[in-house]
Amino acid sequence: MIICGKIPKLMPTVAACALVALFLPASAQNQTLQSSQQEKTVNGRATGSFDVNLTQQPSETGDPLLSRMLLSKQFHGDLTGSGAGQMLSAGSPDKGSGGYVAMEKVNVTLAGRIGTFVLQHSGTMDHGKLELNIKVVPGTGTGELAGITGTMTIRIEEGGKHFYDFAYTLPAMK
Repeated sequence: MIICGKIPKLMPTVAACALVALFLPASAQNQTLQSSQQEKTVNGRATGSFDVNLTQQPSETGDPLLSRMLLSKQFHGDLTGSGAGQMLSAGSPDKGSGGYVAMEKVNVTLAGRIGTFVLQHSGTMDHGKLELNIKVVPGTGTGELAGITGTMTIRIEEGGKHFYDFAYTLPAMK
């Protein structure tokens, strides 16, 4: 029950709270939310090697510059498990130029957690210079990897050995 005589005494306190909220910078208001969110995530880095097999698929266009391949991978190191997907490419490998896109579903153990997620690849090679972007597709994490985000880089050494470096963020375990 509110007694009418006490309302005027409460007004300065209510007004002061409203003014603080009004003039407090948005960044300061969000700071608590951000630190709360940061405490609920785990940032990590996974490195290792992988084996990849590409299987050429029949050309639906008949154009020799366009191709479609199935890919399968076996991950070793901090990320263990397998990957499978499809790749579309265009270009001329003998001239060192071309491009590819791929979607790859990985079924792995990462930091002791088991689950799946999808990697989206986009790469371009210009006279031997490679530009590559590999990112976790938002919302594709399952199992203990639900909520994962991240980016991956790939290094191919002389002789064809493949290595990955995966920077990721996961929700903290409950």
